[in-house]
Amino acid sequence: MARTIWDSTVGKKTVMAVSGLIMLLYLVAHMIGNLKIYFGAGEFNHYAHWLRTVGEPFMHYEWTLWLIRIVLVAAVIAHAVSAYQLSRRDIKARPSKYVHRRPRASYATRTMRWGGVILGLFIVWHLLDLTTGTVHSGGFQEGHPYQNVVDTFSTWYGNVVYIVAMLALGLHVRHGFWSAAQTLGVGSRARDRALKAVADVLALLLTAGFIAVPVGVMTGVVS
Repeated sequence: MARTIWDSTVGKKTVMAVSGLIMLLYLVAHMIGNLKIYFGAGEFNHYAHWLRTVGEPFMHYEWTLWLIRIVLVAAVIAHAVSAYQLSRRDIKARPSKYVHRRPRASYATRTMRWGGVILGLFIVWHLLDLTTGTVHSGGFQEGHPYQNVVDTFSTWYGNVVYIVAMLALGLHVRHGFWSAAQTLGVGSRARDRALKAVADVLALLLTAGFIAVPVGVMTGVVS
């Protein structure tokens, strides 16, 4: 049964929609947590420590955090695989070019695939930079996330990589949220304008919220 659902186009689109919404919920929570950096090192470092103790004493140290990581990795893989397979299926369905030009799609729609690639590469860089410290620009300090974030955004390339990725994220969310709503049957002609408005607001808030961190460092508000 599960295999039959996965093999269908509708099934793959549903997997994309559900996994995308899981990641969207995480992004909203992650953005709010990131903005705690404006309350100072003590507040931000305490928040980072709290993430590792959520659920104690029922859950051991970092167990909840690892559970969240596992769910997110599964969502990312499911999203990427279903997107790739749907793309290949679409190409096979129309091997020759259209005789008539198709209506011009929005910029977000036409860049969804490249945006996904950019975000995938960014996730790898972001983890190696601020989680493992492998590519961190300064002296990575375990247990001092505030200083590590300031170090990253004190370099021009750290800011460029992050801001470009967040702009790609905004475009991805703008189109993806509306598309997921259509797939899950929430969308309709009557709700179309409202859903697009919600997608625009979500994309704008997430982009602005995430970019606010490097901007804070660059302007000296966060130091």
